[in-house]
Amino acid sequence: MSLSESSSRPARGKVIVVLPAYNAERPPERTCAEIPREVVDEIILVDDASGDGTADLARRLGLTTVVHARNLGYGGNQKTCYREALARGADFVVMLHPDYQYPARVIPAMVAMLRSGLFDVVLGSRILVRGALAGGMPIYKYAGNRFLTLIQNLLVGAKLSEYHTGYRAFTRRLLETLPLAENSDGFVFDNQILCQAIGFDFSIGEVSSPCRYFPEASSIGFFASVRYGFGVLATALVFRLHRWGLVRARIFRRDGTRLTPAASPAPRP
Repeated sequence: MSLSESSSRPARGKVIVVLPAYNAERPPERTCAEIPREVVDEIILVDDASGDGTADLARRLGLTTVVHARNLGYGGNQKTCYREALARGADFVVMLHPDYQYPARVIPAMVAMLRSGLFDVVLGSRILVRGALAGGMPIYKYAGNRFLTLIQNLLVGAKLSEYHTGYRAFTRRLLETLPLAENSDGFVFDNQILCQAIGFDFSIGEVSSPCRYFPEASSIGFFASVRYGFGVLATALVFRLHRWGLVRARIFRRDGTRLTPAASPAPRP
């Protein structure tokens, strides 16, 4: 019986791994083979209107597969991932890139931290691991990561090792509480959700997570990285201004629009 067909629900909460995918036909097979089935109850792959056989491969692997009719962007893909996971009864949701960059074997540690009740978010940090550069992280990305994280920690009042990892785990309570529908459909979504978690007083934990860099791995280019960097700084600045009461930002308001299975808002920039 495939993982997606399992009807058993563990007493300690249902764990769903979500894979936001775009033109990722080859790596998902290796990623899924490494996912610990004794911990994970279901895997959902959301195909963001890929031009290759990503969705067909996901179905052959027995994954719950959702395909967008049009490309909604990286953040838009994640919104669908979380809506689907919540609709399918997830108590804990792990977001893992399907490109085999992050080791799925870290999932049990991330889930255990959520189950402890001490954390609402757990990040797989590349920076806590020695040798990020030796592992292949481009120097400009490493330098940008350290600079942005320093500025962001100062502006939002946190002490995270990084805000930019693509490996995260969330509790159902957090995903149902944050106004995630207000967030961007672009890459800065990753940063916005962490700033929202901090703003809403959710607790964030981190675990060391090595990262692999190779030609098939997904990665945004230099200019897209620059745009992302400015988006990160803008998010942190808006967070601080909102905290000071100088602006009323919808992404940080408790009456902001939350994700619901039926919601399908227009794409945001």
